[in-house]
Amino acid sequence: MLALGAAACSSDKDSSGGAGGSGGSGKDDKPSAAAHGPKALSEAQLDAASFTDGQSVGKYTASEYTLDGPLGDAYTADPAGCQPLVSLAGDVSDHAPAAQAQRKVDTPDEMLGVTVDVTLRSYRNGAAAEVMKELDKAGKDCARGFTEERALANGKYLKVEPAAAPDFAAEADEAEAYRFTILDVKGKLKLYEYLTVVRSGSTTLAFRGEIPGTKDIGGIPQDVMTAQWTKFRAA
Repeated sequence: MLALGAAACSSDKDSSGGAGGSGGSGKDDKPSAAAHGPKALSEAQLDAASFTDGQSVGKYTASEYTLDGPLGDAYTADPAGCQPLVSLAGDVSDHAPAAQAQRKVDTPDEMLGVTVDVTLRSYRNGAAAEVMKELDKAGKDCARGFTEERALANGKYLKVEPAAAPDFAAEADEAEAYRFTILDVKGKLKLYEYLTVVRSGSTTLAFRGEIPGTKDIGGIPQDVMTAQWTKFRAA
């Protein structure tokens, strides 16, 4: 994977000009980018690069999803252009990944603690860069809010704001980070979630963090993101 990553970085930085910053991504408007992207990684490669079940990550513990991953992977957005802020899952996104690996990171004995959904996705034919472009556009177009369409009750996003990029963002090809202000289902309380997505070649690493209640966690825990990035780079 390291060899693939090196080739990906060479290919992508020639066209995108390097890493994006907090709430902003590298731009690439060349039509050849999508046709000549780096090779997509396999599910086995992504699994090897992801947290293992039961792995300690600072004060948190990683685990594999026993069912179909986060509930949010089935949610959609209204307007549709805001979809990248809700989920990049193949069933609801314009770009179906070639492979993906998902983990949950939390503190098992804390019912009201922080939960981070960690998803690694690889894409064919340069689609990973297109995903980041659409995420960047959604962050700007949907800054004043949108509706998250769920199975039972819709969620109202009141605000989408740029958040701090992770410490390792300069090592990635692109990075996007957002803070969401969301109205609870009763329409009374404001809740806060964070989304950070980084791209390395054909692969995106997405981190979505939340906590039950109205506490603002201030961002995705850096130790979780750094540990996953380090393992990905070393695989």
